Amino acid sequence: MLRFIARRLLETVPVLLIIVTATFFMIRFVPGGPFTSEKAVSPEVLRNLERAYHLDQPLWRQYTTYLGQVFRGDLGPSFKYPNRTVNEIIADKLPVSLELGGLALVVALGLGLPLGVLAAARRNTWLDYVASTTAMLGVCVPTFVLGPILVLLFAIHFHWFNASGWYGPADRVLPALTLGCVYAAYIARLTRGGMLEILGQDYIRTARAKGASELQIVLRHALRGGILPVVAFLGPATAGILTGSFVIETIFQVPGLGREFVNSAFNRDYTVILGTVLLYAAMIVLLNLVVDLVQVWLNPRLKFE
Repeated sequence: MLRFIARRLLETVPVLLIIVTATFFMIRFVPGGPFTSEKAVSPEVLRNLERAYHLDQPLWRQYTTYLGQVFRGDLGPSFKYPNRTVNEIIADKLPVSLELGGLALVVALGLGLPLGVLAAARRNTWLDYVASTTAMLGVCVPTFVLGPILVLLFAIHFHWFNASGWYGPADRVLPALTLGCVYAAYIARLTRGGMLEILGQDYIRTARAKGASELQIVLRHALRGGILPVVAFLGPATAGILTGSFVIETIFQVPGLGREFVNSAFNRDYTVILGTVLLYAAMIVLLNLVVDLVQVWLNPRLKFE
């Protein structure tokens, strides 16, 4: 296992290097710059700003300088916030995004797993049809549609929650519910399919012949193998939850890293864009590694190869 983890971590280095390189040159080829989006400045002031942030150097030198900073753990200064570094912005905003993503993941698993298990255990009954229909609705409705609907219903009509903000525990409900419901639908469908496949195996029929109850069969014998498709999905799903928070944080005015990334794209804040992309890429790679380890733990037939 240690060799497997070490090999995967070593493979991560060239992947992140490719991502940083592609992002660096893509944003530099986009028209405009960090100091041309606001009111026009004099050519002398513009030259001084570019000199201060080393934008007057050749592009290849800027690239190599930035790579050297990244290897030292320094993501550079922000162009939009002169007194703050990218490291400080990430340290300030990332906990909010992680909290939102964690709550959304709890919602997705808390809704998706029971719906999928219930649909598989009561196949072709009204419970199966209701669960499958609910999951299909979750797949079809995007977050930027579901979010305003929940705001209109629970914030404006019933006045149960605030329409935006991130102050108290109640402000976490609507963003987490909006982000988690979409992935709960996928999890429910994958759980149903995996459980149906396991419930048709010979050892399940043997357990029934020995007198095991349906609850024991589902929870003790079928669930561990039935959720394998869900575990495989959790890697990209968690990545989708983190990147999907860009939209949710904008809708609900959540002060997270996703919203900061959107603002940096509009402001041409090169270093914040690069730092955020690099951070999310590293998190996605690590999440996929964790998913692979959990799959081997759940399914002994898999090997660390």
